[in-house]
Amino acid sequence: MRAVIVKDGKGPIENLYVGEIEKPSPRQGEVLVKIKAFGLNRMDILQRNGNYPLPPGAPDTLGVEFSGTVAEIGEGSGQRFAVGDEVIGLASGVSTKHDLTSHAPQGAYAEYIRLLETHVLPKPKNLTWEEAASIPENFLTAYQALIVIAQLKKGEDVLVHAGASGVGIAAIQLARLYGAKTITATTSNKEKIDYLLQMPNGATHGVNYKTQNFDEEVKKTTGGKGVDVIIDFVGKSHWHKNIEAFARDGRMTILATLSGGLVDNVNISPILYKRLRIEGSTLRSRSPEYQADLIAKRDVLGEFTVNGQIRTSIHEVFPLEKIQEAHRVMEADKNIGKLVVTVS
Repeated sequence: MRAVIVKDGKGPIENLYVGEIEKPSPRQGEVLVKIKAFGLNRMDILQRNGNYPLPPGAPDTLGVEFSGTVAEIGEGSGQRFAVGDEVIGLASGVSTKHDLTSHAPQGAYAEYIRLLETHVLPKPKNLTWEEAASIPENFLTAYQALIVIAQLKKGEDVLVHAGASGVGIAAIQLARLYGAKTITATTSNKEKIDYLLQMPNGATHGVNYKTQNFDEEVKKTTGGKGVDVIIDFVGKSHWHKNIEAFARDGRMTILATLSGGLVDNVNISPILYKRLRIEGSTLRSRSPEYQADLIAKRDVLGEFTVNGQIRTSIHEVFPLEKIQEAHRVMEADKNIGKLVVTVS
């Protein structure tokens, strides 16, 4: 089958090419999905460059989220799906209960993907293949960070960094859905801020972190209190201002460290006196049991079809053959929303 391969196992964008790899076969508890579209994520760049710590047994194939149709069902699998069903899915992690050869994860940058049936969901009928492919990683990561870990409560104030990213846009909408009082999104330019403020169920406030101090801005919008929840992807450059931006009993979920992970002159006293809780999380490295439990909640995905409170945001769609161009757009941080690739 066709798949995106990284020449030499890692390297720059020019090392990406479409080649042939062996088509997988589903085993017990698994399904094989013929992919229609897959979403791009920042971790793909890190993995391509050899800088992302992969789960044990992970393949070279990039990609963690997709839409497609069920092509085969493993012998002895359940009755969750039938051949031909339209689905979305999240590439499985590695189970601690099985050997790696039987449950090694598969990447989504390919024509087919083999994964656990617990990691597949029915595709929302009102969404295109491209829109559906943008859902799994973005919204499950945002839900985990905002609701499961940070435990957002109605009436609280939220700060979302990298607000124009796929996960950022998902987190903003979820914060609205769960009753946040204010949602401040940080990003790098006015175009992105305007988009986030104007989109349905978007941010209540926007901050350009390059020209404004977001800690001072959130103090203004919260009457001096500070924010209760922070979703951070940036790390080093935002750390001190994040601590200053917190209200008492604040919670922060760290999803990435794009500016670096080593922070100079850290004073941990505010963590003590403000009673802060800071937790890091990566969804991909979680066990499939954890991922399946998160997927099974499904309450977030229902909002796409029931009342439209949550919407996908697609920046651009590329054919598989233009995977290098798609990565260039992502590396340049030009996108507002999701980059998606179709597989014909």
